[in-house]
Amino acid sequence: MTEPLGPLELVGDRWVIGDPYRREGACLVLTADGMEHHKLAASEPLAVIPWSRFVDGPSVWATARAWSATRTAGVLLDTLATRTVAGPRACSVLAYLRHPYEDVLITYTHHERRYPFLHISLLDILLRKTTEAKAAHRLGDPAWLGEAVARVAAIRSGRRPERAVAEIIADLNS
Repeated sequence: MTEPLGPLELVGDRWVIGDPYRREGACLVLTADGMEHHKLAASEPLAVIPWSRFVDGPSVWATARAWSATRTAGVLLDTLATRTVAGPRACSVLAYLRHPYEDVLITYTHHERRYPFLHISLLDILLRKTTEAKAAHRLGDPAWLGEAVARVAAIRSGRRPERAVAEIIADLNS
């Protein structure tokens, strides 16, 4: 079994960002065709973004704890004027797309488990660096992404994570 990397985990034979089984169960499924936005109650995806449309990103935003992604936490932390990301949009994926050019922000449901800050950062770097390497379509390949996640999860905070992830992607693409 492959360990999760922040909000990214293997569900069956597909990689999913977010918890499809909690409350509304919003998640992003990484498929061969692109990134699909799903809700628990819907049988069909709400949206499908083909990998070829990604210009910049996708970039993952996440809170370490599920409570921070609630509306109450968003209001409380906004009142306290902290720089902490909180509230319903704290768990989301942001990307800049082409044809037409637009920013898109898609929210997902936080898992019950805590996300380590390092894993959140590494997942964000993995998604961005894969797109920069013109290999966004590889994110829809479960075997490739499984190997990438296993290698990226082994990175410790002392190394240069951006560089280390770029080297992993280059090695996997060669």
